[in-house]
Amino acid sequence: MLGKLPHTKDENVLVGFDKADDAGVYRLNQNLALVQTVDFFTPIVDDPFLYGEIAAANSLSDVYAMGGKPLSALSIVAFPENGDIEILEQILQGGFSKMQEAGCAVIGGHSIRDEEIKFGYAVTGTIDPARVWTNAGARPGDALVLTKRLGTGVISTALKRRLSKEEWEDAAGESMKTLNRKACEIASHLSAESGGSVHGATDITGFGLLGHAREMALASNVTIEIDHARVEALPGALECIRQGAVPGGLKNNEEFASCSVSIAANVPAEIGTLLYDPQTSGGLLISVAAEQAPVLESALRAANIPASIIGRVCQRGDHPIQVR
Repeated sequence: MLGKLPHTKDENVLVGFDKADDAGVYRLNQNLALVQTVDFFTPIVDDPFLYGEIAAANSLSDVYAMGGKPLSALSIVAFPENGDIEILEQILQGGFSKMQEAGCAVIGGHSIRDEEIKFGYAVTGTIDPARVWTNAGARPGDALVLTKRLGTGVISTALKRRLSKEEWEDAAGESMKTLNRKACEIASHLSAESGGSVHGATDITGFGLLGHAREMALASNVTIEIDHARVEALPGALECIRQGAVPGGLKNNEEFASCSVSIAANVPAEIGTLLYDPQTSGGLLISVAAEQAPVLESALRAANIPASIIGRVCQRGDHPIQVR
């Protein structure tokens, strides 16, 4: 719907809504710009503290996806009028703990009465205008590095249907509450040391890997080729798919993006499904110069980040996305 609005005529808007990027960037001066984003959603886990942690990590992620540093946040709360106030307190405490971990100050917020719980943050950060990562920066010849495993959507659906196992839920929860801060810092350091080898990035959230890769491919006017064997799944994710625990958002993602995607016949059906899975607080997809990709992958793994080189960027072909 934002695409139907006229673009803001302001030369200081470095990143607006026209490229479907992760966050907006507004230049304050030659060396400083603001990164702004907002995100909130309904509970996807039973534990209120964990839900708060995940919501905060998810809200912060868009700032990290631009290469920025979060500074302050405003909380967004919808809570039932007669709800248990201790549950709300746990949600807020969980979110606050992650904001503290990120070095991001919670300076206020807004709440409304609503029968359905919703929670998240509007986050403001800073960035050097000359070092903004966008989803339009991918270049032919780049390699693609993904920093988290996939499967949070199908595991959350299996949890609701009582089909999941505790160890699957624990692994998914740990992944979702993990900040993308360290991945951003490592990639930023490498890029600075190597003369700008990171060319673009996005984070993988509600549109799934293929949906967000599609946005990057279209914005960059390239074709993204994904090696399905290099994409790692969370424990139990493929089993959840085999049990039919497929969220409605996954089906919507496939219906929307499949016309832009070519999947080779040798790709297992459950892997093809996983690539459309809507992620909550997913990893960063980083487009980096091919010669620096192994260095980045090694540095991320040394920091206990489950990163993998999952594909490459090619000249624009028949489809924006190819899975082989």
